[in-house]
Amino acid sequence: MTTTGRAVPMTVADHPLAARVLTPAVVELLAELDARFGGRRNDLLADRARRQRTLRAGELPGFARATANQRSTGWLVAPAPVDLVDRRVEITGPVDRKMMINAFNSGASAFMADFEDATAPTWSNLLEGQVNLQDACRLRLAHETPERRYEMAAGAAVLLVRPRGWHLEERHVRVGGHALSGSLFDVGCHLAHNAAALVERGSGPYLYLPKLEGHLEARLWEEVLSAIEELLGLPRGTVRVTVLIETILAAFEMDEILYELRDRICGLNAGRWDYIFSIVKKLGHDRRFLLPDRSAVTMTVPFMRAYTDLLVATCHRRGAHAIGGMAAFIPNRRKPEVTASALRQVAADKRREALDGFDGTWVAHPDLVATARAEFDAVLAGRPNQLGQLRDDVLVTASDLLAVDQTPGRQTRAGLERNVSVGIRYLEAWLAGVGAASIDDLMEDAATAEICRSQLWQWIHHGVRLEDGSLVDAALVRAAADALVAPAGLDTTAGLRRSVARHVFEEVALSEEFVEFLTVPAYAELD
Repeated sequence: MTTTGRAVPMTVADHPLAARVLTPAVVELLAELDARFGGRRNDLLADRARRQRTLRAGELPGFARATANQRSTGWLVAPAPVDLVDRRVEITGPVDRKMMINAFNSGASAFMADFEDATAPTWSNLLEGQVNLQDACRLRLAHETPERRYEMAAGAAVLLVRPRGWHLEERHVRVGGHALSGSLFDVGCHLAHNAAALVERGSGPYLYLPKLEGHLEARLWEEVLSAIEELLGLPRGTVRVTVLIETILAAFEMDEILYELRDRICGLNAGRWDYIFSIVKKLGHDRRFLLPDRSAVTMTVPFMRAYTDLLVATCHRRGAHAIGGMAAFIPNRRKPEVTASALRQVAADKRREALDGFDGTWVAHPDLVATARAEFDAVLAGRPNQLGQLRDDVLVTASDLLAVDQTPGRQTRAGLERNVSVGIRYLEAWLAGVGAASIDDLMEDAATAEICRSQLWQWIHHGVRLEDGSLVDAALVRAAADALVAPAGLDTTAGLRRSVARHVFEEVALSEEFVEFLTVPAYAELD
């Protein structure tokens, strides 16, 4: 359908739910946001590209002198709203109706409905997700199957919503001939429909902002959200946010990001998987930043330890919550020994986070909530958070954040084959509309698939030899892909989809120049 906003034609792809989500008022809001901020978004994306060129030329990230005053002076962010004071366990997942209900009822403190890494952006997924948010915000989310009825229980987890990052477009909505920003679409639709309803029932519209690379991108979010509040007649500061620190560049600007959003930000989150991917994306051309197998890059290696310690110290100095990383294990009742071992590892990881001063953490499956909660309960000892633990012992330098060469481990054939297997199988699921896929007892999403393909690119780029002496090159990667793809054949829909997934994976893993995000070329193959 075609409608107008600000006298600029807006074209919306057909779908039975389009009229419910994209009402005339929402269309007008989206057109206004595009007119005000679309150009700024494009400028910031161009800035990303320019910064990447300077990194390729040999510059290393550092703490900027121009913003030293924001790092050294004693300001605080606004206090968290009542229902975000205690965030000890947050569960994340896609905007699928049944999975949302299970997450809301999991016993977690909060649920992050994820339009980004855990949702494949088919037009149906996005519109159904927006409808699901409308129902959830009015406490009427339910799902019927022939076997049972699922519905939100009393005391459901607090809702947070993660929109797509600034780099992604929504091709199903075009304004004056160009695709709308996926960020503006996700946030505009959600807030237009649900902000007032959330406030009315004593909560509020809470967002997780992803993939920021610096404080200027945070400033754009501040201006966008302030404009939405103005256009919707909401008091300034109604929309509260948490920012994921999941890029190496943002790690050097935590204070500045908090400062830009100081009247609405509640905390920062250690987005560990995207952070590892970001190391390769931004610095992987330099052999000093060569990573071993993904399994060897744990949260206790020096550069990851520096990142999380700095995050906790920065947050607490500013009165903001520090939220820990993802536990991606999926319990399997058919593998009790594997499950028991994995739960012990999850408990140890969450115990470390709690003892380090984090106020909460992330899990990907309802069966992990109790394990994570027990570890935080033991450390919090009746307190809702650890904002009073200032971590004055933390002194992190630029060299500490960049100490990737101190990471122990090797590049192995098993690691290569796992990267190929997970990357292709995840893309196969993504192309089928599934953004969070269970693979080998782990919940894999776009961030982990990015690690898989970026490691292979880096190993090829630097001529790495595996522990068995094999040179990592395109032929070795293709041989591993052959072993995975050939048995599926091409005479079925699933086999054909796996072949397309392989093509996309090889495009981003074997390219001469690093492709910034695998979801961008994959989006062209998505129905």
